[in-house]
Amino acid sequence: MVESDNRLDMSSKSFNRSVTMQPTADSKPKLNYASLNRAVSSNRFYNSVGSASNSFKGKVKQLCSLFETKKPPKATNLIEAETQNVKSLKPMKSLCYNDESSIRLPGTQDRIVVYLTSLRGIRRTYEDCYAVRMIFRGFRVWVDERDISMDAAYKKELQSIFGGRKVDLPQVFIRGKYVGGADVLKSMFETGELARVLEGFPRQQLGQVCGTCGDVRFVPCDICSGSRKVFDEDEDMRKRCLECNENGLIKCPDCCS
Repeated sequence: MVESDNRLDMSSKSFNRSVTMQPTADSKPKLNYASLNRAVSSNRFYNSVGSASNSFKGKVKQLCSLFETKKPPKATNLIEAETQNVKSLKPMKSLCYNDESSIRLPGTQDRIVVYLTSLRGIRRTYEDCYAVRMIFRGFRVWVDERDISMDAAYKKELQSIFGGRKVDLPQVFIRGKYVGGADVLKSMFETGELARVLEGFPRQQLGQVCGTCGDVRFVPCDICSGSRKVFDEDEDMRKRCLECNENGLIKCPDCCS
């Protein structure tokens, strides 16, 4: 009898264990709030990173749009393509053969005058001056080049022409009339207008260079030899030479007379 009672106790214990292991209908699963909070915070972090990246990309696109030039619409046929090319080569307003401009350079009705600089301090200015010189040399016409870096009197002369306003270099005058700067001259050259304007000017021989100054347009002063000082015997002292400019140079007597 004792053994049977022990067996009954053991079976009841095992039955109670099986009942406790099985969930009842009234019991509800417990939620892990810590893991949910982590998931929500991670989603918020990635969403914030995504929105930040999108806003950054939007700002980059806006900056790029400021510096990008609008591309012309593609031509659908050859006729439209030719029309666009002609419009792109439309010359800028020229003042060579009309009287709209009030800017004149007296005493230069028989020549071409270009105010420029030979210094390379500003790259764009030097390149524009060089391009204008090469265009005129291609036509083999003589040009009165007035280099303001070689003689400050040319700079004052140019400022007086434009009423004291600051202007960019180069500046071109043909037959005493104001033409414009480098952009205007390049446009005239590309459209063929410059060739018509230069009709009647004498042509130089190919490769002709001044033997005195080498086309520099200036030579050292004969009196002071470029030192800008002369000795006054009457006052027994050295004085400033009045024949040369601030650089001790004078205009070439052969090509700038």
